[in-house]
Amino acid sequence: MSAIGSGSFGTVFKVKHRLDDKIYAVKRVQFGDFSKEKKQKILKEVKSLAKLDSEYVVKYYHSWLESNHLFIQMEFCSQNLKSVLKDKPIVFERQPEDHMNNLFEFFISCEILKEILECVQYLHESKPPVIHRDLKPENILIDPNIRSNRCVKLCDFGLATDHNIDEHTASRYGHTEGVGTRRYIAPEVYAGKYNHKSDIYSLSIIGEQLFSINLQSSQSFKAKESEFKEHMLCLYQTLLAMMSTPNWRQRPECRQMLAKHNEWSIDKTPLPELHSTKLCHEWRSYRTSPLTTAHFNLICCNC
Repeated sequence: MSAIGSGSFGTVFKVKHRLDDKIYAVKRVQFGDFSKEKKQKILKEVKSLAKLDSEYVVKYYHSWLESNHLFIQMEFCSQNLKSVLKDKPIVFERQPEDHMNNLFEFFISCEILKEILECVQYLHESKPPVIHRDLKPENILIDPNIRSNRCVKLCDFGLATDHNIDEHTASRYGHTEGVGTRRYIAPEVYAGKYNHKSDIYSLSIIGEQLFSINLQSSQSFKAKESEFKEHMLCLYQTLLAMMSTPNWRQRPECRQMLAKHNEWSIDKTPLPELHSTKLCHEWRSYRTSPLTTAHFNLICCNC
């Protein structure tokens, strides 16, 4: 058993089950010394995981109390988006601060963003809708097995909350203020009046990192001359709309952004290099990024 990460409520371990020999992730939470309020928050994560049974979120298996600890057994995913963002510039041989100018990298990044949007759409269209409230690269896990032609899953629902869209009063937007990770928190969250659109803001920050774009720069954005210049400009406008503040209610829904996928992304068919046997062999030799390897295997399955 080895520790693979820690969060606000505990430490996550990679473990091997003695009976089925399968690998799992187990979150261990020091439960006994917590206040009643904090215990309720932790139990809330368990309930959230249990009811979100979908390919879009990390799979929950079991939970139990033992020696003043709460253990939560979940699906194990070997990587998260944070490590992919670190590896991607290395894989595509550019400096992290440089704009991407590689058609293949842009395509891969678009596919990653599409899958993240699908995951968050699932939460927002659940009944009742769920606000994740802590979307960040560390909480976007990678499943390299590509079940159901997907690689991306969401995790860490310790801060997730239901949102009552049927309320027609000011309390409809009333939630705990200031929750989340500072860099990714929407401005309205600090006031405690927000809805699921706060997750959309977090996604815009993740999009900045994914595509090496600075949405908050005082200089106007100019896409470099490339085969995907028009798509990059459309993507930039889409991310700006996702970041919209103070008019946060006008941010687009995930389904609206997915409906325009063909405008900000590119189709794989006109990319001759994707079908090169040589490139397939070279790409599979990379070991720095399971996510991009998984996507490459998915789109180059006929190589």
